[in-house]
Amino acid sequence: MPITDWPAAERPREKLLLQGAPSLSDAELLAIFLRTGVPGCSAVDLARRLLSGFGSLRALLQADQQEFCAHPGLGPAKYAQLQAVMEMARRHLFEELKRGDALTSPGAVRDFLRSQLAALPHEVFACLYLDNQHRVIAFEELFRGTLDSASVYPREVIKRALAHNAAALILTHNHPSGVSEPSQADLLLTRRLKESLALVDIRVLDHLVVGDGEPVSFAERGLL
Repeated sequence: MPITDWPAAERPREKLLLQGAPSLSDAELLAIFLRTGVPGCSAVDLARRLLSGFGSLRALLQADQQEFCAHPGLGPAKYAQLQAVMEMARRHLFEELKRGDALTSPGAVRDFLRSQLAALPHEVFACLYLDNQHRVIAFEELFRGTLDSASVYPREVIKRALAHNAAALILTHNHPSGVSEPSQADLLLTRRLKESLALVDIRVLDHLVVGDGEPVSFAERGLL
């Protein structure tokens, strides 16, 4: 049965308008994005097939173009549309973060860093640069690959912090495994960077590890 023949309260678009986006399932949200199904398959049924095929909504969202376009009902246009939607979401979160004090908006910081790093298949080390009132100046990826104290260079972190005229910063990196628990190497790296940045009077306010779920804060754990 086509979605247009469903009761109005059960149609994904109408349900969203009446009850809000959080009320929709992953399949219903994806169906709104897809807009149409394929012959013999409604948009909702197609969404369910895709979620089953990818394994999860997260896996679908982080699929590369070749993997994404290999599934029926998807293609380059849909891939481009999805990337644009995700980038708009990331930019929205960054604008929200810039509006206030990073230290009084820990939820906004976590949401933004998760949007930037959680879906990446490789490790990334980045910095959120702050002014002397802890307002966000910029966010920048600095290193990629396997990260340890030998591959993250304090001089480069200092160089970029000075270039942004930052008074403080928040360090962050992701764990592609999904496990957010800091490693011993993470602790050593943080200590090394904090000591190096202190020499030029730049404070390290936190280090957040992004994985599945809530990012782990070194400051909250008393690890700084």
